[in-house]
Amino acid sequence: MPLWGFGIAPWFKRKVADPLLQILKRGAEPKQLAFSTALGLTLGLFPICGVTVFLCVMAIAVLRHRCHAPTVMLANFVATPVELSLVIPFLRLGEAISHGPHFPLTSDALRKVVFGEASREVLVAVFHALLGWTVAAPFVLGSLYLVLIPCFKFLVRKFRPNPSTRDEPLIRNAETTIKVRDL
Repeated sequence: MPLWGFGIAPWFKRKVADPLLQILKRGAEPKQLAFSTALGLTLGLFPICGVTVFLCVMAIAVLRHRCHAPTVMLANFVATPVELSLVIPFLRLGEAISHGPHFPLTSDALRKVVFGEASREVLVAVFHALLGWTVAAPFVLGSLYLVLIPCFKFLVRKFRPNPSTRDEPLIRNAETTIKVRDL
């Protein structure tokens, strides 16, 4: 049975596509949406689970009007499955940068972690993963921003309500007011 049969398509539509469509229809600028999405995805890749939401909230508080808060949070939500898959690459990158000891990813290492026998090694591994993410994050953010700008320009053009239809009643009211005053 295909994955779509388990309700992934309706879930994706409800949790990702519909909120994105609402964001696009509200009229945010493409560059702001691209930056906010890139920021949310980059922060969503932070290698410590459960911390990404707090990082996004802090980024929104610091950047305020420069980012679009719902887009940052939606991108963070979308990045969650990818976050776990990139912990090991960030760990290896941090080890390579610091020339630190190689953390073994074996069943014995997992047993030591579970029973608390590898506390120092785990802390060093977490530090290496954080170092790897810190080095990679600016490149990820910049690359995503450059790729997402044309995507959001297209999407905003396609889904934004036609501005001429929104302005017509205001123009008619202004003309009516002028005509009444002229009489």
